[in-house]
Amino acid sequence: MSEFKLTSVEEFEQATNELLENGAKVGADAWQFRVKNQTPHCKFGEQGTCCRICTMGPCRITPKAPRGICGCDVHGIVGRNFLRFTAGGSATHSDHGREICHTLHEADPNGNYKVKDPEKLIRIAKEWGVETEGKDIYDLAHEMSELALLEYGKPFGTQRFLKRAPQHTQEIWEREEIAPRAIDREVACSLHMTHMGCSSLPEALVRQSLRSGLSDGWGGSMMGTEFSDVLFGTPKPIETEANLGVMKEDEVNIIVHGHDPSLSEMICEYADDPEMIAYAKEMGAKGINVAGVCCTSNEVAMRRGVPMAGNFLQQENVVLTGACEAIVVDVQCIFPALGPLSKCFHTKFVTTSPIAQMPDAEYIRFNAKTAGENAKAIVKMAIENFKNRKPELVHIPHMKQKATVGYSFESIIKTLDKVTNSQVDQTGTLMPLWQCVASGVIRGAVAMVGCNNPKVRPDTAHIELMKKLIAHDVIIVASGCSAQAAARAGLMDKRAKDLCGAGLKRVCELADIPPVLHMGSCVDISRMMVLVAELAKIGNVNISQLPVVGCAPEWMSEKAVSIGNYVVATGIDTYLGVEPYVSGSTEVTGLLTNGVRDWVEAAYTVEKDIDKLGDAMLARIEEKRAALGV
Repeated sequence: MSEFKLTSVEEFEQATNELLENGAKVGADAWQFRVKNQTPHCKFGEQGTCCRICTMGPCRITPKAPRGICGCDVHGIVGRNFLRFTAGGSATHSDHGREICHTLHEADPNGNYKVKDPEKLIRIAKEWGVETEGKDIYDLAHEMSELALLEYGKPFGTQRFLKRAPQHTQEIWEREEIAPRAIDREVACSLHMTHMGCSSLPEALVRQSLRSGLSDGWGGSMMGTEFSDVLFGTPKPIETEANLGVMKEDEVNIIVHGHDPSLSEMICEYADDPEMIAYAKEMGAKGINVAGVCCTSNEVAMRRGVPMAGNFLQQENVVLTGACEAIVVDVQCIFPALGPLSKCFHTKFVTTSPIAQMPDAEYIRFNAKTAGENAKAIVKMAIENFKNRKPELVHIPHMKQKATVGYSFESIIKTLDKVTNSQVDQTGTLMPLWQCVASGVIRGAVAMVGCNNPKVRPDTAHIELMKKLIAHDVIIVASGCSAQAAARAGLMDKRAKDLCGAGLKRVCELADIPPVLHMGSCVDISRMMVLVAELAKIGNVNISQLPVVGCAPEWMSEKAVSIGNYVVATGIDTYLGVEPYVSGSTEVTGLLTNGVRDWVEAAYTVEKDIDKLGDAMLARIEEKRAALGV
């Protein structure tokens, strides 16, 4: 086995600089240049003190103008902006889940989409009280998809998946009136509350922010995760590679980017089609190479082992290599800059969703009924574009790392059963994990999630925090761009166990796992909620008592605010490395960092210094351990 070495952020940056030089040959733009044009940022916006929800303004709060034209003070304005931010994120993630539910309705044994995990479908059906005996699996899939879609607009009741939480947590949600009702109702309610002339009380606005977030994490996102597993298979550990070196000079490179696995799964199917591979060879390539960016990458990596080219702020880099025949996108986190950038090279920029249409793109509308023909057309387009490459512009950085990905909740149970000799049933339990935590072999866990943000040095916070935490015997579960940062650095290589403290290293050796476990895409943070819920039940404690915290050190999107709110509302202290736009209000800031703890037994901590952020998480984990007496 070759000597193991992490890839450093400095090496990431050197590769990026070389690609920017490559792009300069053809006058290509990049986010690094656009950041300079947008700096300094608007301080009113950063503090959340600008209101533009009616046309009497926009109003900006200053010492000379402490109230808007309607009389709303800074606390109401900041609170409304925070709630609108949350509603945007909740709507986005939940709409992703809705599309998966619609795709499930199209599942057919002879169609584009099939039920790949019937056991999980039956398990969810029984959980929801649906009769399964004697039913055709596709009839059951269609029935379940209709029930799932009703969760978005049902007139009465709360989200079905809330019952997965421990009874204590459910009681908190009911007591505080934040148990989410229909998903769309919470988004609509949030927009109604923030309309001119409605809520301006910070407590009410923050409370609805938690409720709207919960409708995402325990509603739309959880359905997106669970029914994606039903359709495409529940992930289990699989080997892959990460970083820009996964692109190939002698093959057709197709990059899938976005968040919805319905498209990327079909692209992968047709990229593996012998007819398409033969066609690629006819066009002068040795084959077809599919790689991913952002959460679509996580989806196909954990189910198919498709390599991960990069995360959010690397999306332009794949085009700058000059070796990308097509970058095919679905929804969310896609730079409109990819259109003009692709025209500087030979790359085809293909948009596929009516929700994410952009200039300078080839638009091939994708839907479940025509998925096969759409995917085949896109793959064929990429193959035919191979001949248009300009060899003098091809520059693929030769850096990549091995990674083991695909640790779904189900696979974590099966994997961690190996850690102890405890008696478990055939389905497994989390008892071995709880025993490791209770004994101190593992001090705790951190859910590391979130994006990249140009306000901080990209990937640095993710990687440095992970290195610090695992050295202190804290295991990491990661998703989204944070997971990809870990994979690109090498922290998802099983050999990274040597960077751990003695206890975690021993667990990694016994269970044959890396110290950073890949749990999937951003919607799959719902897997983490199920994990902590079940761990709390096994340990007979409340979720808020577990030595577990959440962290989003480089977050940037509305979705991240929604995620943060449902993680906190679930009882998990959450640590941020980028300030949310609430600093203009002492009342809203006070609620988020302290006051909501009285409601949900958890709160936010904001700390821009990476080292101090890590220290704060470790201190909180040890504080929780001491309170439990473990």
